[in-house]
Amino acid sequence: MTQTVLVAGGAGYVGSHVCLALSQAGFRPVVYDNLSNGHAAFVQWGELEQGDIGDAARLDQVIARHRPIAVLHFAALIEVGESVKEPGRFYQNNVAGAITLIEAARRGGVEAMVFSSTCATYGDPVRLPMDEAHPQAPLNPYGRSKLMIEQALADYSTYAGFRSVSLRYFNAAGADEEGRIGERHHPETHAIPLAVQTALGVRQGFKLFGDDYDTRDGTAVRDYIHVMDLADAHVRALRYLLDGGETTAINLGTGTGTTVKELVETIRRTTNRAFPVEVVERRPGDAPCLVANNTRAREVLGWTPTRTLDDIVRTAWRWHAAEIERATPELV
Repeated sequence: MTQTVLVAGGAGYVGSHVCLALSQAGFRPVVYDNLSNGHAAFVQWGELEQGDIGDAARLDQVIARHRPIAVLHFAALIEVGESVKEPGRFYQNNVAGAITLIEAARRGGVEAMVFSSTCATYGDPVRLPMDEAHPQAPLNPYGRSKLMIEQALADYSTYAGFRSVSLRYFNAAGADEEGRIGERHHPETHAIPLAVQTALGVRQGFKLFGDDYDTRDGTAVRDYIHVMDLADAHVRALRYLLDGGETTAINLGTGTGTTVKELVETIRRTTNRAFPVEVVERRPGDAPCLVANNTRAREVLGWTPTRTLDDIVRTAWRWHAAEIERATPELV
């Protein structure tokens, strides 16, 4: 019999790609999403149950109806800048909402969760690449909200037997290779879609924040990981828990850093499009270099990323070009 999993936030960017991977792996994803940031059109591999993670009664109803074997939790606010402006909203959703979801899962007999966490729980790097034992000192309410739930999940494991895997993403990017779903944020703040949209001519220019870092070309270094590689790791984490695995936290990154200048040149080469780049001042709080040590993912989950930066750019380009065509066919 097909096993059902509840995917909170499954109509969003990473969540929808995980639903695709779950379906391909033989699971039945049921998406629970309030559609505030997600998209109903992204729910293509299972049923959509609309609701908020803060609504305990609605969660109880959905869990009783579908009887999932586990919960995958993606339903979080993610914009760092917004977390600084409105910390209360982030703590209400990302912390209080997550606890409500965990308690509903436990009431419904669910004993395992895969949690969408972030490398933002680490803060400024004290060593590179960053492993899971790296000190966790978040620089903003977004990172702190994720760390709080990691800590809560550790307590739930110790004192209530509720096991979890917290997956700390580095820079998720790219899209489903067949172009069915992709990255759609409003507003968009991520480097690759911003650069691709600039190359497509729907943005005036790409802003490069700082070229005076102590890196190989003066621009910040990030670890870009294809969203379908992330999705594969979630399926592996789910299976790890279903096989009795203990609570843990695992980095998801390639272990290879790319500077912003290198990213721009990759996009120009892969798309054969030139586009304007404006160097502006650094953003407060941006670290010079963030690169994952992904040894634990390989050892615990048997996971190794298989897609390259070229694959990320190629799939992102296909997705965003199709988005423009759907929105303004007369311009393409």
